This record gives sequence, structure tokens and C-alpha cells, in this order.
Amino acid sequence: MSSAAPAPDATVVLKDGSTVAVRGLEPGDEAPLTAFYSKLSPESQAFRFFGAPADVSEIARRLVISDYESQFGLVAVTGADVVGHAVYILTGGRRAEMGLAVADSHQGRGLGLLLFAQLADAAARAGIEVFEAVVKANNHKMLDLLKESGFPLTLRSEPGEIHAELPTALSEEAEMHFERRHARAAQAAVTRVLAPRSVAIIGTSFDAATTGGVLLQNLFESGYAGMIHVVNGTGAPLNGRPTYTSVRDIGGEVDMAVIATGPAAAVEAAGECAAKGVHALVVVSPGFAEAGADGAELQRRLLEVCRLAGMRLVGPNCSGVINSSPQVRLNASVIAGLPSAGTIGFLSQSGSLGSAIIELARAQGTGFSSFISVGNNADISGSDLLQYWEADPATNLVMLYLESFGNPRQFSRIARRVARTTPILAVKGGRSVAGARAATTSHSGVLVRPSTIRVATSNVSEDALFQQAGIIRTATLAELFGTAQLLSEQPLPAGDRVGIISNAGGPGVLCADSCEFRGLRVPELTDEVKAAFAGLVPSTGVVHNPVVLLAQSGANEYERAVGALAGSPGIDALIVIYTPQVGSSAADAASGIRRAAGALPRAIPLLAVFMSTPEATSLLRADGPHIPTYPFPEDAARALGHAHRYVAWRKVPPEPAPELAGIDAHRAAAVISATLVQGPGWLQPAAVDALLACYGLAPAESVLAATPHDAGEAAKKLGGKVALKGMVSGLVRKSDAGAVRVDLEGAHAVETAAREVAQGLAALNQKVLAFMVQRMSPPGVEMLVGVVQDRHFGPVVAVGATGRAMELVKDTQVRLTPLGRTDAATMVRSLTTYPLLDGYRGATPVQVSALEDVLVRVAAMADAHSEIADVDINPVIVHPGGAVIVDARIRIEAPATKGTAPVR
Repeated sequence: MSSAAPAPDATVVLKDGSTVAVRGLEPGDEAPLTAFYSKLSPESQAFRFFGAPADVSEIARRLVISDYESQFGLVAVTGADVVGHAVYILTGGRRAEMGLAVADSHQGRGLGLLLFAQLADAAARAGIEVFEAVVKANNHKMLDLLKESGFPLTLRSEPGEIHAELPTALSEEAEMHFERRHARAAQAAVTRVLAPRSVAIIGTSFDAATTGGVLLQNLFESGYAGMIHVVNGTGAPLNGRPTYTSVRDIGGEVDMAVIATGPAAAVEAAGECAAKGVHALVVVSPGFAEAGADGAELQRRLLEVCRLAGMRLVGPNCSGVINSSPQVRLNASVIAGLPSAGTIGFLSQSGSLGSAIIELARAQGTGFSSFISVGNNADISGSDLLQYWEADPATNLVMLYLESFGNPRQFSRIARRVARTTPILAVKGGRSVAGARAATTSHSGVLVRPSTIRVATSNVSEDALFQQAGIIRTATLAELFGTAQLLSEQPLPAGDRVGIISNAGGPGVLCADSCEFRGLRVPELTDEVKAAFAGLVPSTGVVHNPVVLLAQSGANEYERAVGALAGSPGIDALIVIYTPQVGSSAADAASGIRRAAGALPRAIPLLAVFMSTPEATSLLRADGPHIPTYPFPEDAARALGHAHRYVAWRKVPPEPAPELAGIDAHRAAAVISATLVQGPGWLQPAAVDALLACYGLAPAESVLAATPHDAGEAAKKLGGKVALKGMVSGLVRKSDAGAVRVDLEGAHAVETAAREVAQGLAALNQKVLAFMVQRMSPPGVEMLVGVVQDRHFGPVVAVGATGRAMELVKDTQVRLTPLGRTDAATMVRSLTTYPLLDGYRGATPVQVSALEDVLVRVAAMADAHSEIADVDINPVIVHPGGAVIVDARIRIEAPATKGTAPVR
């Protein structure tokens, strides 16, 4: 049994959105632990110790853990005070008794359940399989906690007490329970920011030209429904309004404080807010991590103040927050004017870009439910906001502008769930080298969390994250907003069939081409639908899709045309195009389209393209339903293509992690551990084979030989045709160096080839360390499977065709772990070279499922063992009877010390 390591510091979010720090118990905790147990109410002491303890200090001395082999403890702290304690003590075998206590002030806030979950996780990692607990029969809170945990629970009643047993590993039900609990905590935290009952604006100057002045003016002009307090450091009245010297002077609760001071003063103000009991901060002030090392230290101190007090933080270096709900009307930002109420939740890491999008939306008549500029993204992040908007009835679309990720794996997991019901659109900055460099110096390409520096991450990993999570990634802000208009204002398309109406031929042709380029179809119309266009098209014309109306078509013609196509069961979406023509009127055409939109026979998305018509938006939003409007046909087709791909992703049900037979993770960990003793690096062939075998992966049968003569004897032992490889340290492409010979048969042929290989490599100043003699694999298609451990995203899994010609094509598919069988199948079938596996030009199809099995097993191996830095299986030969790993390399390294990611 392995010993548990001291738990790294973690921050957990309670039910009310506040936070506490959780860490492993340390020898120096005896005094605070004594104080904690001494302050418990008599009832809480009785529940924990079955009576009043005679000597609390003696109990604390025994519970302060120094021997992690026999017992392990966690404490929850706020400031210097312990507010929760959990411990397990080994009882024999793989079993341990656990105990838990929470300060009376923190009971009922979810802390006990969080401590229990982290204790169970530590126990499971230490090889403990079962927790035992003895609970007083009337300790209903503890019994409820055990039941609510989602762990399978066995109870046995004894006189005055109940004995409980439960496994330490989370069941699927328990995972879902904790996921829901984390979501509720995130929602509570963001509610403090977006729907506060009172706001304090803290600044040193409130002149109209200052940040503080702009914030205050925008807050008053928005008609905010709550209380507004002004803290200016002097208490001198401001334009007849009372002010305060300090936030601590304000009577009553303050839900949120907005700080607009210098960075050092902002940290001091945050400390005063902590003393006041403020629940959330929005720090608009710049000069933190984006400004260099000194600013990074200030940001660390700011975050520490918030963590110790349980305050949540937006920013720093942000533009503020907005909630357009008529019941709230909050504009605590530097963006002038409260946006119209709408259904888009918008997060931006760039305040200026966020402001630009809001102004564009204002011009287009599109509204927002809420907006948060997260700036340096130090605490409240995209993961929190996704979970808030997921539960917000006023939001039906999430729009993101991101420059970096705080915790990509957590973000991906949450996004996969949220996107099942709420579309997520994203633009990710920092894709190019120059963009990444700019992101590093602007907001959060380099940000400081405790002991962590984050930098811009690879586009390959980001693309995989977005694709697997169902996030719609756009290249430009215009594309982002154009797609957002469609998804927020129109129903989702039921399929990929597009009907196009235009009063000119050329735009219709361009629209059809763009639709098909985006994976949409422009089907031929039925005779019944064609007949409905009599009198709407030129008498000499033939009705096709796109439908070309008379050039002078007006309101009645557009209305009839839209109704005819919308009524066709063979059409899933409509794009209606207007171009200025002699005798035509944009206002007239818009009127007809609006009337048709209000009388559609079924829910079907309707997009309008008004070319060379600047006033199109106002014409199409005069009354009735909002119709997304675009200046060019390609823009509408691009937005509709995004919507169709999102619908297709959503139709594929979420897939649990595959259950794989023949997995021995404990033995694999032992192989890695034994190798790490010798230092990190590439594993020896025997260790590679052993590690792969732990995950049910069998390389081609082979024998290592020290000399050419031994190689010949190995060939005789294997029998049949073999391949010979010269093993040279650091040589990756053995075939390029002439170190590989294939289709050899017999000891003499192999021995001769081995001598030739050794001589050839010697001429290149390469020394052969050994020879590998390997049984020839059946003929098939050569593929590569690889993994790279990305320090932000975790294991990144790749599959592609290999060989010299194929490497020029660069045909590779990439995904993140965990990898399901559907993910693996999609990866393989998305390859341009997939036909080679499926019987291209009369070849016998190979067993693609065997390649998919290799993919999911390699992914599971890399996901389970963070020490695996690289896996290079090249090639794996896929043949009609299965798949054979011909060459494999695995590199390991000692994992970096990782703090537990904040549960946000």
C-alpha cells in the first residue's frame, strides 16, 4: 500500500459561493487544532467524540499527523483559524476509520461534504478501499452527509450508534452529485457579482474623467435596483451624496465592492472589504500580473486576501460587470450605457474588445443577459460563468472572448455538459506567435496563481478542447457576433438542407457554394414546391434552389416565397437575399420578410442577407421577431454552418469512459516507479513492452540480441520471416539511417544483415547497442498513434497515417483525454487518408476497430499516469485481422508538483 502524501493547498467553494482553504495537516497545527475543538459547541464535541473530551490538547496532539503511512488529516482554514478537520486512521488491510468535524459557524454550508470528498480521494490514492465510521445515533447531520455523498453506503445499527461502511472511490452517482454541488456553488458565487443587493464603489477620485467617476456615473444611470455606497477615503460628500472613509464604516451588508484605485491601494482596500465581510470584489485597477513581476506579487497578495476571507474576485485589470435584467439593471463597468436586455451571456478577457462587441450589438439591436470582463482571470473564471449561465433562465447562448485558460481540463469538462443545452461560442486570442506574445503582456497569457505561471497554450490542444466540448470556435469577432445573432434569435436547424431565395442570380450562386463548402446541402425542390413560385419568378426561368425571384420583387413576393419554402419538409433553414435593383425597395422587401417570419408554419431558422443596404438591421427589426441580418451571403452561410455542426455534435450522446479489459494500473505504476529510480527519459524496450502490456497492448513478438550471431539465433527461435532493427541511442528514424531490414528469413540472412547494419551505422559514427529481431507483421496500413503530455491540457492524443509520403500530407487528428470509443472512431474517420483503411481502390479493408482500441488504451494509459510525457507508436500496422504495434517509444519524467485546482 502506498502512503498518502500531504495534500496540496486547495481552495473550495461553499454552497453560498464563499471559499475556504483546505490543506494537509501539519505538525505546527497542534495549537490551532486545539483551539478549533475547544470552540466547538458541546453538542458538536459530543457528536465527534461521543462525549465531552477530557483533554482537547491531547487529542489534537495525537491527530496532528506526522506518519502518513498510518493516518492522514486535512484541515479547512479561514485566515489563521481552523474551521474544519477530517482524518482517517488505518485499521488493517485496505480499510481505515474516518472522522470529521466542522465549526458550528460553518455547518450547513457544504464544507463537511467537501472535506469528506477530498479525504476519500486521498485514501483511494493511498490504496485504501473502504472507510469505516462510527456515528452517534442522533447525529443526523453526519448521517445525512454520508447519504448525500453518493457513495454506496452500508449501515449497521448498534446500541446508541450506527456503524457505516463505504468505498473511497467515487461512483458515477457520486461524481454527478459533486458536479451538481460544484455547479450550485459557482452559481451562488457569480450571483453575488451579477445580482448584488448592495454595491460599494471604492476609489480615490470620482471626477468625471476618472475611472471611479465613470463607474459611479454608469452605475447610477443604469437605474441599479440595489443600494449604492461610495468610499472615497475622506468621507467628504460627493455632489451632495454621502460617502465613507472606509468600507468598514458602511452600515449593513455589502454584497459587492468595485475597486478603482492604484494596485497597492486596491490590495489594502480588499483587506478592508474582507474585514467588513464583503462577499465579492470587482477590481478594475490595472498594474497587476500583466505589468510584470511586481504586479504579479500584488496580484498574489490580492488573491490571498480574497481566499482567506472567502471573497470571490473578478479581475483585476478588468472593465467591470453588467446585468441587463430589468429586476437588477446593474452597470458596474466603464462601458457607457446599459445594453438592451437579451439572451446572450458574454465573457471577455479583453475589456476593450468586450466594449466593442457591446457597441456592435447595440447598433444591431441585439441584447445581453449579462456581461463580465474577467481581465487577468485570477479567480472567477469561464468555468464559474458557464455554470451560472447554464442555470440562468434569461440566457440561451454563451459568448466568450478568451486569451488563456486557467484550468483547461475543468473548463472542458464543464463545457461538455453545458453545451448539451446551451450553445457556447468562442474566439480564442493568441493563436499566432505574435498574438500569443501580445496576450502575454496584456491580460493573462502570463498570470500568477499560487506557485503557477501560465502561458499561452498550443492551438492543437485548444482546437481539440473546443471540438470535444461542442464549443463553436470562430476566427473573428465579426464571425462570433454573426453566429451569436443566429443562435440567440432563431431556432436550431433540424438538418443540413438549406433553401435560398434571392432577387438576383449571382448572390444566390455564391450563397449555395458557401453553404456546401460549410457542410450544408442545397437540395433540389419538389414539383409541389416549385409550383408555389408561379408568378414569383421570371416566366422564362426554371425554378431551382436557389430560387431567383423577379428583380423588382416586393413585400408580397418575398412573403409568398418565404412561406412556400418554409412549408417544404425538405428544407431545414432559409437564407433570404435582397440586392438593390431598379424598381425594388429594401424597406418593401424587409416588410415582406418580417410578415413571413411572423407566420412561419413551423420552427425553422430564417437568415436575411441585405447587400449594399446599411439600414437593413433597422428595417428588419422594426417589429415582430428578430431576424439575423448579414451584409454578404457567405456570412450567413458561415453562421448557419456553425449552427448545423453544433446540432450534429449535440445529437451524439455523451459517452462515458470506456470499460477496458486487461488493465493493470497498479502494475503499470510499479513499472514507471522502478524506471524513475534510474532517472527520467526514454524507457528501454523491455520496460516499454511491460508498460504497454499493463494496458492490453501487445507489440509484435520480438527478441533483443547482443551480437549479429545472437540475432541469427533469435530469428531461428522465432521462425518464419522477421525484421531486424539496429538499436542506437537517440536514433528515432531507424529506417532513414539504414538500421532496419525486413522480410528476412533464416539465421544466416539475419546474421549477415545485422553485420551490414552495424557497419553502415559505424560509418555514420553510430554504435549499435543491440539488435531487435521482430516477427514480421501481416501486410496492412501503417498508422501512428502518439501522446504528448501538455502541462495545461493534460494528455493530447494523436492518430494519423505514417510513412514518408504520408508525413508530407500532415494528416493527423488530435483529441484530449479522457477518450471514448466514439471519440476514437471519429478521429480515425476524420482523417483524409481514412479510405486507405476502408478498402481504397479495391484493397481489402482492414480492422479499423482494432486501431480504435489501440487509441483508447493508449489514451487511458497516459491519462492514468501523469509521469508519461510522450508516447510514440510508429508504426502500428492495421490489417484485416487486427492491429500490431511494430515500434513504440515512451518517455517518462517525474511529474511536477501540482496544487489541487480551485473548485470553480
